Amino acid sequence: MSVHSTKALTVLGLGDMGSALIRSWLTAGYAVTVWNRSPRRAPEGASVAATAAAAVADNTLVVVCLLDDASVRATLDGIELNGRDIVNLTTSTPGEARGLSEWVTARGGRFLDGGIMAVPSMIGVADSGAYVFYSGSPELHETHAEALAVPAGVTYVGADPGFAALYDIALLSAMWGMFAGAAHAFALIGKEDISPVEFAPLMVAYQQAMAGYSFGTAGQLASGDYTEGVESNLAMMVSTNRTLLRTAAEQNVSPELLTPFMTLMERRATAGGAHESTTGVIDLLRR
Repeated sequence: MSVHSTKALTVLGLGDMGSALIRSWLTAGYAVTVWNRSPRRAPEGASVAATAAAAVADNTLVVVCLLDDASVRATLDGIELNGRDIVNLTTSTPGEARGLSEWVTARGGRFLDGGIMAVPSMIGVADSGAYVFYSGSPELHETHAEALAVPAGVTYVGADPGFAALYDIALLSAMWGMFAGAAHAFALIGKEDISPVEFAPLMVAYQQAMAGYSFGTAGQLASGDYTEGVESNLAMMVSTNRTLLRTAAEQNVSPELLTPFMTLMERRATAGGAHESTTGVIDLLRR
């Protein structure tokens, strides 16, 4: 395989996500060299390298999809990276991505970090909604734009190599908050003659209706006025929270998924933010 081919790449990692990525490139007609740390069957049509070094040597574009930052560094340690374009699709922190970028660049390579906003079954599927945040070398991104767009949509968020991870983790954090609320809601109805299957559409519809609240929060953060456009202020919400907690007690449900946020809301309201929205809570989180 030629390192000059624009229809060829190397993928390090044959986990569920790595394999899904590989299959998408193979389907699109790319020649793909693969390597995995432990023996694992590669997608049909891929060329399996005996070592990571051999896999990296095979192509200019090298996509890494491993367990964590430590495994990426251990895999690439001692391998010639001069002239190689490393695209890291391993979940990491912004700081880890920046550190890895410096490490790769110091060894003659170019670096692009990615945050995959999808599960493996969405990769390579048209209209699945899958996309990848990318940040780092704009030249690398431009050079391999066609290849990077094969598995999923592409959203380039800037030259700072830590931004893709930051966008990724920020959105995942928002997702966990939503999941926590859903878990509490299902727990509340769990002992009653209420079908969770029939309840779920009501909850999803309400979550979708409330999702636009984030636009208001963003606007207040930008303006610095946390009372702008407020309909239900913190004082009112804190009062309502007491009803939520009494209901949890009646239903014998632990409030532990709700109380951390509720505690912050009450702190902000008591400290002078009673007429604000929940935006002021963000200030309490910043250190």
